[in-house]
Amino acid sequence: MNGMIITVGEGTCGIAAGAKDVMTLLKKQAPEAEFRVVGCVGMCHREVMVEIENPDGQVYLWGDVDRKSAPKIMKFHKGAGDLPKDNLIRSSENPDAETDAYLARQTRIALRNVGHIDPKSLEQAQGRGSYVAIKKMVAEMSPEDVIEQVKIANIRGRGGAGFPAATKWTFARNAPGDKKYLVCNGDEGDPGAFMDRSLLEGDPHTVLEGMLVAAYAIGASNGYAYIRAEYPLAVENFQKALEDARAANLLGDNILGSGFSFDVKIKQGAGAFVCGEETALLASIEGERGMPRIRPPFPAIKGLFAYPTIINNVETLSNLGWIINQGGKAYSDIGTSGSKGTKVFALAGAIKNGGLVEVPMGMTVRQMLEEIGGGSSTDYPIKAVQLGGPSGGCIPASLFDTPIEYEAINATGAIMGSGGIIVMDEKSCMVDISRYFLEFTQLESCGKCTFCRIGTVRMQEILSRICDGKGTMEDLDTLEELAHKIKDSSLCGLGQTAPNPVLTTLKYFREEYEAHVKDQKCPAGVCKGLITHFIVQDECTGCTICERYCPVNCIEGELKKPETWVIDQEVCINCGMCVEVCKPDAILVQ
Repeated sequence: MNGMIITVGEGTCGIAAGAKDVMTLLKKQAPEAEFRVVGCVGMCHREVMVEIENPDGQVYLWGDVDRKSAPKIMKFHKGAGDLPKDNLIRSSENPDAETDAYLARQTRIALRNVGHIDPKSLEQAQGRGSYVAIKKMVAEMSPEDVIEQVKIANIRGRGGAGFPAATKWTFARNAPGDKKYLVCNGDEGDPGAFMDRSLLEGDPHTVLEGMLVAAYAIGASNGYAYIRAEYPLAVENFQKALEDARAANLLGDNILGSGFSFDVKIKQGAGAFVCGEETALLASIEGERGMPRIRPPFPAIKGLFAYPTIINNVETLSNLGWIINQGGKAYSDIGTSGSKGTKVFALAGAIKNGGLVEVPMGMTVRQMLEEIGGGSSTDYPIKAVQLGGPSGGCIPASLFDTPIEYEAINATGAIMGSGGIIVMDEKSCMVDISRYFLEFTQLESCGKCTFCRIGTVRMQEILSRICDGKGTMEDLDTLEELAHKIKDSSLCGLGQTAPNPVLTTLKYFREEYEAHVKDQKCPAGVCKGLITHFIVQDECTGCTICERYCPVNCIEGELKKPETWVIDQEVCINCGMCVEVCKPDAILVQ
């Protein structure tokens, strides 16, 4: 079948789902086809994804492809088999309404090329407009012109702080110094967040183009891309982008004969969450321990190696080429009065369509969760979302009509953050959730500030006591007191925001805390110290599967005699394994 084109999504999520094996199998099935590789288009919930274009021009997008379904799909394309309906996402002849809605409700600027190009192909990136902005910029615009367009766009930092990019650039542009630096912050450490990873590994040229725009604006000749070492594919693809851009005179000395010179090195981070903070990141690049510094002076005045430095987030940079090409006004026409443009979010947890989405500012949390995310992936309604990562806060379902904009999100007690959203259903315990996030930030604290170093430990100890059924009502007051003192006394953003999950859950789910303390009950049935497992004998079939999977042998009974099955409460560790394997759902948790 000459002319068939097969494209496989090989982002990290696709590879984890088996994309490499699928690619190998498809090559054996159709050796005559042309094979292409792209990053993840954002539909991580359907990986492995494969797009096949037939010689007649008909295009089919397949999802959940594995070693079993791949041969069936190829058999169909060769006209020798039935349509594998379970794997078909959409086709030219049969567009899928749900998929169309998923994509139509998004506005893709930062993600405009991800999933459409081979991330290692400069030619394909240029085919979709990469580096057009650089050619326009060096030929027609002064650095001040560039800053003015970014000012008109009013794009605010997408790394979490939301500070206007043009204002920050102006500080660095006007700062004295014979050398200036531009740093790309790709140190994405939030649990459940993968926005930067997807951009760096799926469309590295757009990120690099953004670095060139920012460097030209501030007068930087040297740059660093600080990327997590845990993102090997992102590092590999970005390194290839650097090499290809240098070879094409799009990076390095005298770019495109304009007299503008700028080059970039990659610095791999060692996984310290605190290095997402600007000054800690700079210390890491300098070879020092990643610890925040007192500000002022701010990095725009005295940053990397004591020179003026601008640090921009990956997503912020990915918007810049589009702004230069389309103009700042086109960008500012999207969004709300105070929050312009779009925002990329990583949806994870109890959500049907988990993955990456890019939505216009002003869309509500509810619209994103239901119209794009598809709602709950479980049998239980969505109870809350943790927005902004471990430094963010929990927004209850009653506030899901909050628009996605900086001030509105901040008013709830959460933060926009870099864009990680953890979705929780009714079976999530909000006390346990706050303990989890606080435990993360406590472990990631650099230890420089006393309240952050010790206060978070005390808070984590109190939360553990409450989850174990040993808390008191006075503990709730102590939690709040410690939270506010940590926020007020910490030097950097990690400590200042670490108490947010606790403060928001206390504010919106205080009844759950009180149930743990007063009633010695975990309403969600999660906290092991406050729950008991029972076998409902009227529902039991006596199949013995719970007994076989119990790790502590606390379940006894006779085969096919439901009335004999019991759990020894003295031995049970409330691990929940019996609930997971019981097919008749005969295990009750109270």
